[in-house]
Amino acid sequence: MTTDGGQREQGQALVAGVDEAGRGSVIGPLVIAGVLIKHEDLPVLRDLGVKDSKLLTPSRREALAVEIRKVCQDCHVTKLSPQEIDAVVLGGRKLHKLNYLEAQVMARVLDVLKPDKAYVDAADVLERRFKRDILECMSFKVDIVSEHKADRNYPVVSAASIIAKVERDSEISELAEKYGDVGSGYPSDEKTIDFLKLCVKLGDYPECVRRSWRPAKKVRSEKGNRQIKLM
Repeated sequence: MTTDGGQREQGQALVAGVDEAGRGSVIGPLVIAGVLIKHEDLPVLRDLGVKDSKLLTPSRREALAVEIRKVCQDCHVTKLSPQEIDAVVLGGRKLHKLNYLEAQVMARVLDVLKPDKAYVDAADVLERRFKRDILECMSFKVDIVSEHKADRNYPVVSAASIIAKVERDSEISELAEKYGDVGSGYPSDEKTIDFLKLCVKLGDYPECVRRSWRPAKKVRSEKGNRQIKLM
Protein backbone atom coordinates (compact mmCIF):
# COMPACT_ATOMS: atom_id res chain seq x y z
CA MET A 1 0.00 0.00 0.00
CA THR A 2 1.28 3.48 -0.88
CA THR A 3 0.41 6.97 0.27
CA ASP A 4 -1.07 9.63 -2.03
CA GLY A 5 2.49 10.84 -2.70
CA GLY A 6 3.37 7.46 -4.18
CA GLN A 7 5.56 6.45 -1.24
CA ARG A 8 5.02 3.19 0.63
CA GLU A 9 3.87 3.28 4.22
CA GLN A 10 6.73 2.61 6.64
CA GLY A 11 5.84 -1.01 7.35
CA GLN A 12 5.59 -1.79 3.64
CA ALA A 13 8.68 0.23 2.70
CA LEU A 14 11.36 -1.88 1.05
CA VAL A 15 14.79 -1.91 2.69
CA ALA A 16 17.95 -3.25 1.07
CA GLY A 17 21.26 -4.33 2.52
CA VAL A 18 24.39 -4.74 0.39
CA ASP A 19 27.74 -6.30 1.26
CA GLU A 20 30.64 -8.16 -0.35
CA ALA A 21 32.81 -11.22 0.14
CA GLY A 22 36.26 -11.85 -1.29
CA ARG A 23 37.53 -8.28 -1.54
CA GLY A 24 41.01 -9.06 -0.24
CA SER A 25 41.31 -12.49 -1.82
CA VAL A 26 43.98 -13.28 -4.38
CA ILE A 27 42.00 -16.22 -5.75
CA GLY A 28 38.41 -16.31 -6.93
CA PRO A 29 35.71 -13.70 -7.54
CA LEU A 30 34.60 -10.68 -5.59
CA VAL A 31 30.98 -11.39 -4.71
CA ILE A 32 28.53 -8.57 -3.99
CA ALA A 33 25.08 -9.46 -2.70
CA GLY A 34 21.98 -7.45 -1.96
CA VAL A 35 18.84 -8.47 -0.11
CA LEU A 36 15.48 -6.72 -0.18
CA ILE A 37 13.00 -6.97 2.67
CA LYS A 38 9.89 -5.19 3.92
CA HIS A 39 10.58 -2.80 6.79
CA GLU A 40 8.06 -4.65 8.95
CA ASP A 41 9.97 -7.91 8.45
CA LEU A 42 13.34 -6.58 9.64
CA PRO A 43 12.87 -8.00 13.18
CA VAL A 44 12.59 -11.47 11.64
CA LEU A 45 16.23 -11.28 10.58
CA ARG A 46 17.32 -10.57 14.14
CA ASP A 47 15.11 -13.40 15.43
CA LEU A 48 16.78 -15.78 12.99
CA GLY A 49 20.14 -14.94 14.52
CA VAL A 50 21.46 -13.14 11.48
CA LYS A 51 24.84 -11.51 12.13
CA ASP A 52 28.07 -10.63 10.35
CA SER A 53 28.98 -13.68 8.26
CA LYS A 54 32.53 -13.70 9.67
CA LEU A 55 31.08 -14.51 13.10
CA LEU A 56 29.26 -17.62 11.86
CA THR A 57 30.40 -21.13 10.99
CA PRO A 58 30.08 -22.25 7.35
CA SER A 59 27.22 -24.63 8.19
CA ARG A 60 25.35 -21.91 10.08
CA ARG A 61 25.81 -19.48 7.19
CA GLU A 62 24.41 -21.99 4.73
CA ALA A 63 21.37 -22.67 6.92
CA LEU A 64 20.72 -18.96 7.43
CA ALA A 65 21.09 -18.23 3.71
CA VAL A 66 18.12 -20.50 3.04
CA GLU A 67 16.01 -18.75 5.69
CA ILE A 68 17.04 -15.29 4.50
CA ARG A 69 15.90 -16.05 0.96
CA LYS A 70 12.54 -17.17 2.35
CA VAL A 71 11.83 -14.02 4.36
CA CYS A 72 13.24 -11.50 1.88
CA GLN A 73 11.35 -10.10 -1.09
CA ASP A 74 14.36 -10.51 -3.37
CA CYS A 75 18.08 -11.27 -3.47
CA HIS A 76 20.57 -10.30 -6.14
CA VAL A 77 24.17 -11.45 -6.46
CA THR A 78 26.88 -10.15 -8.78
CA LYS A 79 30.29 -11.78 -9.17
CA LEU A 80 33.38 -10.03 -10.50
CA SER A 81 35.96 -12.36 -12.00
CA PRO A 82 39.70 -11.96 -11.37
CA GLN A 83 40.06 -10.75 -14.97
CA GLU A 84 37.47 -8.00 -14.46
CA ILE A 85 39.19 -6.91 -11.26
CA ASP A 86 42.67 -6.97 -12.83
CA ALA A 87 41.47 -4.89 -15.78
CA VAL A 88 40.29 -2.13 -13.45
CA VAL A 89 42.90 -2.05 -10.71
CA LEU A 90 46.12 -2.50 -12.72
CA GLY A 91 48.25 0.60 -12.47
CA GLY A 92 48.33 3.32 -9.84
CA ARG A 93 45.81 4.06 -7.09
CA LYS A 94 44.69 0.44 -6.95
CA LEU A 95 42.71 0.84 -3.73
CA HIS A 96 40.74 3.82 -5.03
CA LYS A 97 39.97 1.99 -8.28
CA LEU A 98 38.76 -1.08 -6.39
CA ASN A 99 36.58 1.08 -4.11
CA TYR A 100 34.96 2.74 -7.10
CA LEU A 101 34.46 -0.58 -8.88
CA GLU A 102 32.71 -1.91 -5.79
CA ALA A 103 30.53 1.21 -5.62
CA GLN A 104 29.55 0.74 -9.27
CA VAL A 105 28.54 -2.87 -8.71
CA MET A 106 26.59 -2.03 -5.55
CA ALA A 107 24.71 0.58 -7.58
CA ARG A 108 23.83 -2.08 -10.16
CA VAL A 109 22.58 -4.39 -7.41
CA LEU A 110 20.40 -1.61 -5.97
CA ASP A 111 19.09 -0.78 -9.45
CA VAL A 112 17.78 -4.34 -9.63
CA LEU A 113 16.30 -4.40 -6.12
CA LYS A 114 14.68 -0.93 -6.24
CA PRO A 115 14.55 -0.27 -2.46
CA ASP A 116 13.15 2.78 -0.68
CA LYS A 117 16.19 2.80 1.60
CA ALA A 118 19.52 1.00 1.43
CA TYR A 119 22.26 0.19 3.91
CA VAL A 120 25.72 -0.59 2.55
CA ASP A 121 29.00 -1.62 4.12
CA ALA A 122 31.35 1.19 3.09
CA ALA A 123 34.50 -0.05 1.35
CA ASP A 124 36.05 3.42 1.21
CA VAL A 125 37.76 4.91 4.25
CA LEU A 126 35.49 7.90 3.60
CA GLU A 127 31.92 6.70 4.11
CA ARG A 128 30.35 9.75 2.45
CA ARG A 129 32.52 9.44 -0.64
CA PHE A 130 31.51 5.81 -1.03
CA LYS A 131 27.85 6.83 -0.78
CA ARG A 132 28.40 9.57 -3.37
CA ASP A 133 30.09 7.14 -5.76
CA ILE A 134 27.15 4.75 -5.50
CA LEU A 135 24.57 7.49 -6.03
CA GLU A 136 26.42 8.76 -9.12
CA CYS A 137 25.92 5.34 -10.72
CA MET A 138 22.26 4.91 -9.76
CA SER A 139 19.39 5.15 -12.24
CA PHE A 140 16.96 6.38 -9.55
CA LYS A 141 17.09 8.27 -6.26
CA VAL A 142 17.34 6.27 -3.07
CA ASP A 143 18.17 7.02 0.56
CA ILE A 144 21.54 5.33 1.25
CA VAL A 145 23.22 4.78 4.61
CA SER A 146 26.92 4.08 4.02
CA GLU A 147 28.84 3.03 7.13
CA HIS A 148 31.86 1.02 8.16
CA LYS A 149 30.95 -2.22 9.95
CA ALA A 150 27.39 -1.98 8.64
CA ASP A 151 27.46 -5.78 8.45
CA ARG A 152 27.65 -5.82 12.25
CA ASN A 153 25.32 -2.93 12.96
CA TYR A 154 22.41 -3.64 10.61
CA PRO A 155 20.86 -7.12 10.30
CA VAL A 156 19.81 -6.40 6.69
CA VAL A 157 23.49 -5.90 5.77
CA SER A 158 24.43 -8.96 7.84
CA ALA A 159 21.95 -10.91 5.74
CA ALA A 160 23.62 -9.67 2.55
CA SER A 161 27.04 -10.58 3.93
CA ILE A 162 25.83 -14.13 4.58
CA ILE A 163 24.46 -14.54 1.06
CA ALA A 164 27.70 -13.15 -0.40
CA LYS A 165 29.90 -15.38 1.74
CA VAL A 166 27.93 -18.54 0.96
CA GLU A 167 28.13 -17.76 -2.77
CA ARG A 168 31.85 -17.06 -2.47
CA ASP A 169 32.47 -20.31 -0.54
CA SER A 170 30.64 -22.21 -3.26
CA GLU A 171 32.90 -20.66 -5.91
CA ILE A 172 36.02 -21.64 -3.95
CA SER A 173 34.72 -25.22 -3.59
CA GLU A 174 34.29 -25.42 -7.37
CA LEU A 175 37.83 -24.13 -7.89
CA ALA A 176 39.14 -26.77 -5.48
CA GLU A 177 37.41 -29.47 -7.51
CA LYS A 178 39.05 -28.15 -10.67
CA TYR A 179 42.55 -27.22 -9.45
CA GLY A 180 43.01 -29.01 -6.13
CA ASP A 181 43.29 -27.40 -2.69
CA VAL A 182 43.50 -23.62 -3.19
CA GLY A 183 42.90 -22.85 0.47
CA SER A 184 40.56 -19.98 1.33
CA GLY A 185 41.91 -17.84 -1.49
CA TYR A 186 43.28 -15.22 0.92
CA PRO A 187 46.99 -14.31 1.11
CA SER A 188 47.05 -15.07 4.85
CA ASP A 189 46.32 -18.74 4.07
CA GLU A 190 49.49 -20.82 3.59
CA LYS A 191 47.60 -23.28 1.38
CA THR A 192 46.69 -20.43 -0.97
CA ILE A 193 50.31 -19.24 -1.18
CA ASP A 194 51.48 -22.82 -1.75
CA PHE A 195 48.98 -23.10 -4.60
CA LEU A 196 50.34 -19.91 -6.18
CA LYS A 197 53.90 -21.24 -5.91
CA LEU A 198 52.88 -24.51 -7.53
CA CYS A 199 51.18 -22.67 -10.39
CA VAL A 200 54.30 -20.59 -11.07
CA LYS A 201 56.48 -23.70 -10.85
CA LEU A 202 54.32 -25.46 -13.43
CA GLY A 203 54.20 -22.47 -15.76
CA ASP A 204 51.62 -19.76 -15.09
CA TYR A 205 48.59 -18.76 -13.06
CA PRO A 206 45.16 -20.08 -14.04
CA GLU A 207 42.28 -17.68 -14.65
CA CYS A 208 41.10 -17.92 -11.03
CA VAL A 209 44.09 -15.88 -9.80
CA ARG A 210 44.10 -12.08 -9.52
CA ARG A 211 47.41 -11.39 -11.21
CA SER A 212 47.38 -7.71 -10.22
CA TRP A 213 47.41 -8.59 -6.52
CA ARG A 214 50.70 -8.08 -4.69
CA PRO A 215 50.92 -11.67 -3.32
CA ALA A 216 50.60 -13.08 -6.84
CA LYS A 217 53.26 -10.69 -8.14
CA LYS A 218 55.52 -11.50 -5.19
CA VAL A 219 55.39 -15.25 -5.78
CA ARG A 220 56.17 -14.77 -9.47
CA SER A 221 59.02 -12.37 -8.62
CA GLU A 222 60.53 -14.79 -6.11
CA LYS A 223 60.67 -17.49 -8.80
CA GLY A 224 62.37 -15.07 -11.18
CA ASN A 225 64.97 -14.14 -8.55
CA ARG A 226 65.74 -17.80 -7.87
CA GLN A 227 66.25 -18.45 -11.57
CA ILE A 228 68.67 -15.54 -11.84
CA LYS A 229 70.71 -16.82 -8.89
CA LEU A 230 70.97 -20.27 -10.48
CA MET A 231 72.39 -18.87 -13.72
